[in-house]
Amino acid sequence: MNATLKRLVMTSALSVSISTAALAGTTTTTTFDGGNDGWSGPAGPGGTTIIEPAGGNPGAHMRTQFNDFGITFRNNSNTNFVQDLSGYDSVTISIDTKVELVNFFGQDVSRPWFVEFRDFDNNSPFPWDSVWFKFTDISAAEHGDWTRFSVTFDPRGTDLPGGWGGYGDEDPNTFEPILPAGRNFTDLLSTYDEIAFSTLEPGFFFGFTDFDVRIDNISITVPEPSTFGLFGVAMLGTLLRRR
Repeated sequence: MNATLKRLVMTSALSVSISTAALAGTTTTTTFDGGNDGWSGPAGPGGTTIIEPAGGNPGAHMRTQFNDFGITFRNNSNTNFVQDLSGYDSVTISIDTKVELVNFFGQDVSRPWFVEFRDFDNNSPFPWDSVWFKFTDISAAEHGDWTRFSVTFDPRGTDLPGGWGGYGDEDPNTFEPILPAGRNFTDLLSTYDEIAFSTLEPGFFFGFTDFDVRIDNISITVPEPSTFGLFGVAMLGTLLRRR
């Protein structure tokens, strides 16, 4: 094998290696061991939300004990969680959740649990436009231990993927929440102002409920930039031209 061919093989291997590494993606995780990373929970006369230093999955975690129609954990300042997602071909959102109590007038109940991407720069009569994905209904009976909830999606499509809903308008016949005219999935994921995990599913009404819920390890995974992979391909092309 001559020297040029050796370099060609080595460059090809490098390019493949880097491209494979790019597929792994970059994950940002809030563990609450070093602070809240912009995340906040319910606050006010209904109860408290605090970061507890132990008892998480593992270590520190955020815990809310609150009485209200529902609870919401939100972030509108951390640019890892609030960014233009439309340039990626895959995004994964995850959260660990432990339910100590969901109780309605002395009876243990379940409540929806979903992730929502909210855009407040809207022209609709609703407080925000959003797309949201429902994981499941959560309860102390089913989720008394730490449980990972996760969704992976392609943010580039205009139509809502299966399992996703829209908010910002309502269907005139069914009165179900829908995206306003002129808004679509990728459009909203490129301009949203806030990401939230909530029990207040759009289109539903809930009574005052006692919540004791813990969250940990909130993460977002996006593909690695492919700059180095493209560099490797460019080098391979240069060697081929020199042969």
